[in-house]
Amino acid sequence: MNHQTLSSFIWSVADLLRGDYRQSDYGKVILPFTVLRRLDCVLESTKAAVLAEFAEKTKAGLNPDPFLLRKSGQSFYNTSEMDMKRLLGDQDHIRENLFAYIQAFSPEVRDIFERFDFATQVERLGKNRLLYLVAEKFAGIDLHPERVSNSQMGHVFEELIRKFAEISNETAGEHFTPREVIRLMVNLIFVEDDDALSKPGVVRTIYDPTAGTGGMLSVAGEHLEEMNPQARLTMFGQELNDESYAICKADMLIKGQNVANIVSGNTLSDDGHHSKKFDYMLSNPPFGVEWKKVEKEVRREHESQGYNGRFGPGLPRVSDGSLLFLMHLLSKMRPASEGGCRFGIVLNGSPLFTGGAGSGESEIRRHLMENDLVEAIIGLPTDMFYNTGISTYVWIVSNRKPDHRKGKVQLIDASSMWRKMRKGLGSKRREMSDDQIASVTNLFGQFVEAQLATVFGKEVSDAVVQIGEPIPVAPEGGSVKLAPVSRIFNNKAFGYRTITVERPLRDDNGKIVLVHKGKQKGKPQADSSLRDTENVPLTEDIESYFKREILPHAPDAWIDHDKTKIGYEIPFSRHFYVFEPPRSLTEIDADLQRVTGRIKAMIEGLAA
Repeated sequence: MNHQTLSSFIWSVADLLRGDYRQSDYGKVILPFTVLRRLDCVLESTKAAVLAEFAEKTKAGLNPDPFLLRKSGQSFYNTSEMDMKRLLGDQDHIRENLFAYIQAFSPEVRDIFERFDFATQVERLGKNRLLYLVAEKFAGIDLHPERVSNSQMGHVFEELIRKFAEISNETAGEHFTPREVIRLMVNLIFVEDDDALSKPGVVRTIYDPTAGTGGMLSVAGEHLEEMNPQARLTMFGQELNDESYAICKADMLIKGQNVANIVSGNTLSDDGHHSKKFDYMLSNPPFGVEWKKVEKEVRREHESQGYNGRFGPGLPRVSDGSLLFLMHLLSKMRPASEGGCRFGIVLNGSPLFTGGAGSGESEIRRHLMENDLVEAIIGLPTDMFYNTGISTYVWIVSNRKPDHRKGKVQLIDASSMWRKMRKGLGSKRREMSDDQIASVTNLFGQFVEAQLATVFGKEVSDAVVQIGEPIPVAPEGGSVKLAPVSRIFNNKAFGYRTITVERPLRDDNGKIVLVHKGKQKGKPQADSSLRDTENVPLTEDIESYFKREILPHAPDAWIDHDKTKIGYEIPFSRHFYVFEPPRSLTEIDADLQRVTGRIKAMIEGLAA
């Protein structure tokens, strides 16, 4: 059974709730019951052994916890003789028995149901005489691990959350990231580490500060398990939304992870993993969401701790906090001397260029470039995310660049690498195929410049061609269009100096007014109304630029060097723009004549 069929089956429970529940509240019932049934199925095979062990150790006066965990084969257990099917045997007392069943779980599981506020929903269902019917529905769903893998279960949770978000007009993208985007990011952060990760018994840590339902952590774990079944990825995360946190925690619990590593709360104002460092990190922070609620705490850390805290380089404007998450990740990087770290983060276009020289955003980019931390930025296709159709970018950041990458940044334009989905999901209408993910991964792994050759013939096809390789031959009557798809730049290529150009103030007679006192005494007084600024690339000499670009037009101008600022921006689209010359007037005239001729013939035919 695939995850969409399964989630549709679970969704049918909504038919029971219709009338007594608003649509936007369906998830409050369906999500915790789905988790409960999954845990129920996972424990079924060891339940008898756990109950026998519980009775024996309790009788002996011993703490049964470690023994029960060993018997259950999981990182949780349940000491009730009840399970979901047995609950149905006593319809009159199902409410009391369900509460007792929940209380018999180990503490970490009880916390999950508290986060769901499950007790309130059970009371409400009981009051509306729906509790037995809903429990019966879920008891009939087979969620045993042999039937539904952990990966499929993750898809089920995501599909359900997306549906609930849609009907209640919430942003589904705040809860999870499309799986193919995660697969691409995981490929990119692991791509050069195959040798290290294939060693027996290797242990690595991965962290997601905006964990959602745990999708990024899960895909990373699955990827590493495929590479090396003996490797272990210890997962850490933090999540603000209680429902998402509960699902993430349940998922980690079933996977045998230490759920104490998944923390609840706001990452920016209350770092749940203070002073911890990680080998790998992944994040998809909310796009364009203001950080006014945590402004006080963030500014205090920035001003009092500087670079000893998380936000030393600068603060972005309050309207978009995504760069705060990037700086938070920088602070969590394992030092290069201890093996270093690589992380991937999804951002919208704003962090690439918003803010002039000296602004918070520019200073953050400057910190990244001057410390040689950015390995690559990959432009994704539009319409890839559930809650937005805007352009998005994956930043790959590392403090352990290999020698051939040092001092350089790779830009990859994957915006044309997509296929249309058979059925759109919210704003998501496109997806990347496995081959397209592999193409981007290869471009990054090989660190090469390349172009996309689009061959127009009877059919249209694309091929990624490295610079220096032969270009596909155009078919008869067809053509080949080339566009850059991977480019490599020196870090300094994105830097510039903003210089302030002054012109003298003149009196009514056109005579230059001089300064009468201070350091500038005897020099021309600047006319603020004629003041202008110019951005000079870091790779160019300021004086040469001034003589060439400004003095010929304003011979009396000078530069106020005290006001010069250094800035950084990454004009991603400009580096992949391909100019297409307009068609000649002769061609356009010929087309018009052909169209006019056809229209004329049609009119004559009608008149006849």
